[in-house]
Amino acid sequence: MNAAITRIEIYKLDLPLHTPFRIATNYRTSANNILVRIHTTGGLYGLGEGSPAPYTAGEDQEISFAAAQRLARLLIAQDSSQIEMLNRLMDASLVRNTTTKCAFDLALHDLLAKRLGVPLYTLLGGANRPVETDMTLGIESPEVMAARAVDIQKKGFTILKIKLGTSRREDVARVQAIRQAVGPEITLRLDANQGWDAAEAPRILAELAPFDIQYCEQPVRYWNEAAMRRLRQRSPIPIAADETLFDHRDALRLASAETCDLFNIKLAKSSGIHNALKINAIAEGAGITCMLGCMSESRLGLTAAAHVVSARPNIAHSDLDSCFFHASDPVEGGITYDGGIIHLPTTPGIGADFPQEFLDGLSSVTIQ
Repeated sequence: MNAAITRIEIYKLDLPLHTPFRIATNYRTSANNILVRIHTTGGLYGLGEGSPAPYTAGEDQEISFAAAQRLARLLIAQDSSQIEMLNRLMDASLVRNTTTKCAFDLALHDLLAKRLGVPLYTLLGGANRPVETDMTLGIESPEVMAARAVDIQKKGFTILKIKLGTSRREDVARVQAIRQAVGPEITLRLDANQGWDAAEAPRILAELAPFDIQYCEQPVRYWNEAAMRRLRQRSPIPIAADETLFDHRDALRLASAETCDLFNIKLAKSSGIHNALKINAIAEGAGITCMLGCMSESRLGLTAAAHVVSARPNIAHSDLDSCFFHASDPVEGGITYDGGIIHLPTTPGIGADFPQEFLDGLSSVTIQ
């Protein structure tokens, strides 16, 4: 049955953070996202979220909001179930704008799963399996980060992701303080967000290795894949690709060049689920384990991501914690957390939504 798209609503979703959050390439006080709600002739709608990050994907909220209107006009009257075709149509219309396309892709997957009456993980051919996320520590002084690490540990999280990317001395002091504070049982992951100089990175990783590090994300600039390959050959800590990995073509190139040990897939970088699955398939064929990370999504975007993790065992690691940094949580339904353990909804679709009265208060435009 054709489920033609009748109208598309685009919202600006602004979610203030309860405290400022700093990484090597950015400092932010709020999440400025977009929502896309796609309605069809059958009376159903699908909802998707995009979390723009200009320092990573080159889009801010204003760019995404404008790009979403262009894509919405393109999709009106199309069959919403033809996700492959619609993704190709969007790619032909806009070369990049991955976070904008992500919102549409998630809405289309949400809509199709609702039409079939199944949770998203079932639509993806997977099962409802256990998912565990880390909790991220933004860049602060070693003392502040260590104290926050202890608080997070008390809340039941067993994996910490530590943001780094300043100087060697400061970054080593941060990790040392955190490891001493939480003890040996907590898993530590690092994310330099491209912050280290390629010549200095080997020394930094060598000094951090004694603290029992699971892996380090994107230690050098995204464009310097040759440096990443050399670093991987020398590093005692496994290397994960993040900002240098957007789509399946990047995945093939990185795997072929043996540039990294892990892939960090983010739906906002991959244009959504459609390409994320392609990245994971290439990774699995190359023997590369994946993690699925986040930008600054609400629990709606995080719930969609958790469905993908649940459906693909090769995505063995998760970083789905951005909602904890928001000052409020307007999402209805969606994933719940027991410490770092994520529980998925079993309702049809993504299983998360926003109250209409909340959406009515947002800046929006409707294309029909």
